[in-house]
Amino acid sequence: MKAKLCRALISATTAIVLFGQVSAPAASAGEEPVITGWTFGALPAVSYNTDLGLQYGGLIDLYYYGDGSTYPKYMHKIYAEISRYTKGSGINRIFYDSEFLIPGIRMTADLSYFTEKALDFYGFNGYNALYFDRWEDENDPEYRSRMFYRHERNMFRFTIDFQGRLSGRELRWIGGIGLMNTSIAPVDIDALNKGRDEDDLLPDIPGLYERYVQYGIISEGERDGGNTHHLKAGIVYDTRDNEPNPMSGMWSEAVIFSAPGFLGNGDFAYTRVSLTHRQYFTIIENDLSFAYRVNYQGTLGGNVPFYMLPYMINSFSLSSNTDGLGGSRTVRGILRNRVVGEGMVFGNLELRWKFYRTVLFNQNIYLALNSFMDGGRVVSERKVDLNGPGIPYNEGEEAMHLTLGGGFRIAMNENFIVAIDYGRPLDKRDGNGGLYIGLNYLF
Repeated sequence: MKAKLCRALISATTAIVLFGQVSAPAASAGEEPVITGWTFGALPAVSYNTDLGLQYGGLIDLYYYGDGSTYPKYMHKIYAEISRYTKGSGINRIFYDSEFLIPGIRMTADLSYFTEKALDFYGFNGYNALYFDRWEDENDPEYRSRMFYRHERNMFRFTIDFQGRLSGRELRWIGGIGLMNTSIAPVDIDALNKGRDEDDLLPDIPGLYERYVQYGIISEGERDGGNTHHLKAGIVYDTRDNEPNPMSGMWSEAVIFSAPGFLGNGDFAYTRVSLTHRQYFTIIENDLSFAYRVNYQGTLGGNVPFYMLPYMINSFSLSSNTDGLGGSRTVRGILRNRVVGEGMVFGNLELRWKFYRTVLFNQNIYLALNSFMDGGRVVSERKVDLNGPGIPYNEGEEAMHLTLGGGFRIAMNENFIVAIDYGRPLDKRDGNGGLYIGLNYLF
């Protein structure tokens, strides 16, 4: 099989979208129905990756609207996802969100377990950590391994977050607690080679992660992962007119994420901060809008283990994937986790056009297109002491990582939004682009 096919996810991911509703009142001709009771959207996905195997599984989003008086705002949301690759990678997640379970308090809870047999790892500090795609191309004379920039990671995550009012509905406090157990190891080459022809075996050589461990860039205390027990606190100011896809308003938040020593974090106690501003502008009423987001994440103090540096901090996340920068939730089109450091900034500019609306099976449906520019960079570098050969690193190379792209959306009842995005980097050091199929707008 050709090298590019071996490296790339043959996605296309059969996206069969299922909509359902327990009960709903009939709408008058020309009117959008008010949704009541329970509705759901389901998205099964099938894909194939030469190294990870066949992916199978799916997700379901359940919404409860009660008597419809809060529509399009839901009263309760439950999201569940289970998917597997035949060679061991997988996602297991259940997420709950409601402002009505506890009067006056928004509560979100997340319980997840991820198994990743080949998680992207490109080193620290963006372009300073050099990336050579030819090392992954088996048809290139300099080929090393498709797994050179990978390591294994298993993660258990439980978080519960709360928001309450400080002034009106707009200004709110944020509080939360969570625990994560992360297990790190080199890629299990023997497992991935099972069932392969002899001429297609992955070479069993040290990858970049093993080299970082060997030469002390990743310390003994963090090399295998560990526990992160954290507290979260902050404030949010939110004037959005519609949460899933606002046409106007803003959403700004400041969040402190602390893994203190007294919670058992040992030598890796630390505190980080995330500052985010998002704003939305109507260009054509109901149809065309412009949105942007800017974010800074940095370390205030302590010792952050390398496996927590890519973890993106916010008040809560609807996405299973909270890694970055790079990939589906931060800078679309560059390699996942390409930009990792002690302090990072990123931003997104996006034009969104709802070009078609209809009512199908008593469900409110719209179709939309979006175009975007994303970018980000490291602004505070992780200390890297190079004392060994074979580690591609060149101080002073870091700069802005930029991408351009576009996407398509199918939305049901303003909340269940199937998303397809494609982004392409402006610099080949960030890869060759990425196609993403999932749920929701980016922000």
